[in-house]
Amino acid sequence: MSIQAPPRLLELAGQSLLRDQALAISAMGELPRVLYLPLFMEAFSRRHFQTLMVMVQTFHLETLKALLEGLHMLLTQKDRPRRWKLQVLDLRDIDENFWAGWPGAWALSCFPEAMSKKETAEDCPRMEEHQPLKVFIDVCLKEIPQDECLRYLFQWVYQRRGLVHLCCSKLVNYLMPIKYLRKSLKIIHLNSIQELEIRNMSWPRLIRKLRCYLKEMKNLHKLIFSRCHHYTSDNELEGRLVAKFRSVFLRLEHLQLLKIKLITFFTGHLEQLIRCLQNPWENLELTCGYLLEEDVKCLSQYPSLSYLKHLNLSYVLLFRMSLEPLRALLEKIAASLETLMLEGCQIHYSQLSAILPGLSRCSQLTTFYFGRNCMSMDALKDLLCHTSGLSKLSLETYPAPEESLNSLVRVDWEMFTPLMAELTCTLREVRQPKRIFIGPTPCPSCGSSPSEELELHLCC
Repeated sequence: MSIQAPPRLLELAGQSLLRDQALAISAMGELPRVLYLPLFMEAFSRRHFQTLMVMVQTFHLETLKALLEGLHMLLTQKDRPRRWKLQVLDLRDIDENFWAGWPGAWALSCFPEAMSKKETAEDCPRMEEHQPLKVFIDVCLKEIPQDECLRYLFQWVYQRRGLVHLCCSKLVNYLMPIKYLRKSLKIIHLNSIQELEIRNMSWPRLIRKLRCYLKEMKNLHKLIFSRCHHYTSDNELEGRLVAKFRSVFLRLEHLQLLKIKLITFFTGHLEQLIRCLQNPWENLELTCGYLLEEDVKCLSQYPSLSYLKHLNLSYVLLFRMSLEPLRALLEKIAASLETLMLEGCQIHYSQLSAILPGLSRCSQLTTFYFGRNCMSMDALKDLLCHTSGLSKLSLETYPAPEESLNSLVRVDWEMFTPLMAELTCTLREVRQPKRIFIGPTPCPSCGSSPSEELELHLCC
């Protein structure tokens, strides 16, 4: 018979303090460090959101200044202490080192999954004595003029070039002007960037101003462009810009994921990008725009895309082209594809037969989004029958059949209900679905969406 260990005093202290939330918040400024984690975990488990909000805000500018100035004193010493071991200052998201720093094994028992995230030698290579201190941070450039901590850190690193290297594994630029992004890239060691996301920027400006920096990001694995736009109608100029962008891709030897939202800029030029990719890709997302048939055709012709696991072409208009190139691509990647998203592509039921043979071979497919396309009842039945061999499908979405739409192209629920039952019966004759959603998303009746734990959408 096992005897359950009694609660630790730290746990009891946290529980006691949280009985009075106002007292817990007022005491936050004088909270002993050793009590911070137990109180944080207790507040999280009890859903004391106001206390959590205050606790997160306790790490402020003065604390950062004290930390960095202390480091400066050590870094500038000619003769460092014999026991000097500091090589890396990690200011990124919480990892196992944070939890292990607290007394006892209590923290580790709360979050055992944190211990599974091991840093490799490549992440933090061992440095010889007097080599620069490496400071790791993930940067989100959203409101840098107002983000005093980030601005102070950048200034501190810039003033100590040679003594400190600022390493950034993930860099995201939201709405900040390009000049702030360029200033940041001048401070950050470009080889350390593994994931780069740029939003809301014009393609011509992005290529002209950032191409020289992108070329130096030789360890880049993920490249994401979201809502980048262009306003030029000069095809010759556009071709030159794409060629310059292609020269960047030739340097990105480790790139494995590319996401581009609003891809109009690459219409007719996609082959120039795909042709220069060397290593196998696992994830390709080209969304919200339009492609030519020749663009889709090139996707199936290059070895680098032979092992795709995730393909997202949502809201790429495909209704005016033959889908034979898409069929060829699906057949090529059938053995590896796990996620296929063709939502909102305006695919017409007359085009559907072209891709069904390729789709039916995707035996590893777990997620299939096909909502917001124009499908008749017969076409949907044919589609569902072609998924009979896709036993690993765990989430799938389909549009409401056009026979259930009224004159305003909206679902008439009285007509939709029996058709829904008929489609469900058809599907269950070929396999047992797990999570399936048929109809407009999200459902205007119950508000549910395909990402929720739905066994079958039958609420209407």
